[in-house]
Amino acid sequence: MHKAFFTALIGLLTVALPAHAAIDETINAAVATVTTPFVNFIFSPLPGTSFPWIVLWLVIAATIFTVYFLFIQFRAFPHAIALVSGKYADPDDAGEVSHFQALTTALSGTVGLGNIAGVAVAVSIGGPGATFWMILAGLMGMASKFTECTLAVKYRNEYDDGGVSGGPMYYMSKGLKERGFGWLGKPLAILFSIFCVLGSLGGGNMFQANQAHAQITNLFGEYPGWITGVVFALIVFAVIIGGLKSIAQVTEKIVPMMAVLYVGAALIILVMNYDKIGWAFGQIFAGAFTGLGVAGGLVGALIQGFKRAAFSNEAGVGSAAIAHSAVKTKEPITEGFVSLLEPFIDTVVICTMTALVIIITGVMQQDPQTGLYVWNAELGRVATAGDVSGVALTSAAFASAFSWFPWVLGIAVVLFAFSTMISWSYYGLKAWTYMFGEGKAQELTFKIIFCIFVVFGAAMNLGPVIDFSDAAIFAMALVNIVALYILMPVVRAEMTSYMERLKSGVFDIKH
Repeated sequence: MHKAFFTALIGLLTVALPAHAAIDETINAAVATVTTPFVNFIFSPLPGTSFPWIVLWLVIAATIFTVYFLFIQFRAFPHAIALVSGKYADPDDAGEVSHFQALTTALSGTVGLGNIAGVAVAVSIGGPGATFWMILAGLMGMASKFTECTLAVKYRNEYDDGGVSGGPMYYMSKGLKERGFGWLGKPLAILFSIFCVLGSLGGGNMFQANQAHAQITNLFGEYPGWITGVVFALIVFAVIIGGLKSIAQVTEKIVPMMAVLYVGAALIILVMNYDKIGWAFGQIFAGAFTGLGVAGGLVGALIQGFKRAAFSNEAGVGSAAIAHSAVKTKEPITEGFVSLLEPFIDTVVICTMTALVIIITGVMQQDPQTGLYVWNAELGRVATAGDVSGVALTSAAFASAFSWFPWVLGIAVVLFAFSTMISWSYYGLKAWTYMFGEGKAQELTFKIIFCIFVVFGAAMNLGPVIDFSDAAIFAMALVNIVALYILMPVVRAEMTSYMERLKSGVFDIKH
């Protein structure tokens, strides 16, 4: 469709629409009054730093799981690849989706704007050294994903029709009771479910719709967001009404396509600038340990790197465990192995590619007075969290090699937003049915609510609402990690048993 026709169509649809800025402001003010204390608590920094304590909570947990499971993310990596390829798959196992589909569904919920815009912000504030700490946090986060996804399969509910329900709320209620903490399990499960529903409607829905609308208007010009919202809501509903199998069939096609498109473009730029790759890694390592040219030095790079990894792959949050719990397997530990690939792909590969392109293409220049990395003289401002400059910075970096890439990036952001929405609809649904019971009526109710919120997100500027939903997502981690600490011995027992049987050749490889 030509841009002129599209613009004319939008004009016809918006002639009679009233301005809604006043509505936005009223909702923002009302929500902020109630939610600001909670948001401030979740994202409050450690005394004397700008490092949110919730990020430290995630990093410490990832470190503990890495050591406790003897660096399982490295030892089990080859076997994880074999599982995803289907070599050990048995179609008769309980569950709804394959290992590959579970992985792509979970990835579609994490790979998105954070990999594109968030990395640009981290590098601009923390310098190239932030990339090193981002990679390190991503590698450690693999152990967190391994822990939570193993438990999600072990304690899931399996139904006669072949469907399953799993996730942190189930291993909290069933697993903690088994370990003698029944008095704690149910309250934690309910609290987690509340945060998950709120996070799915906000960060996993409204924010994504809002960003998708912003990208579309960048390409076609301004028009009311409700139009984008209605279109997205109809498409999302058409997918999620079919349940997880329908969602998985979409994500297993979209996620690889997006990854190949984005990483492929990054690789081409790196090949075109192969002579600068060594220099770029030198900048990353120097910045990581000496604070080269970074305000705040080493600490500034560390903070930005760890924050980006935590916000990008959600390891320890418990969200992805809900998708992984639906896998077809009778061995819970196998999905733990598969899930550890998720932070690797999301953070170690895709985020690192973004950072390398930004560093190598030279779209940022170092300010000798502040030490910050700022846009080059032509663009002329610092990329900051809270506006679209992160996306614009990444777009400028890729456009330096491909003039047409901003269009590709715009399409990618829209696809990322769509895939994130359909994945988070499943997370929210399972939390909803945990609280209100399984059944077609309960499921349909949530799916309709979710799609209504798609329209709200695209049509309105709901800053405090999004802040609150982000805080709710990280509050999930606060609850989830408590349960993971208590249930670590269960995972180790599963791991030890499986590894011994694997070595003895018990498992037949399927072809």
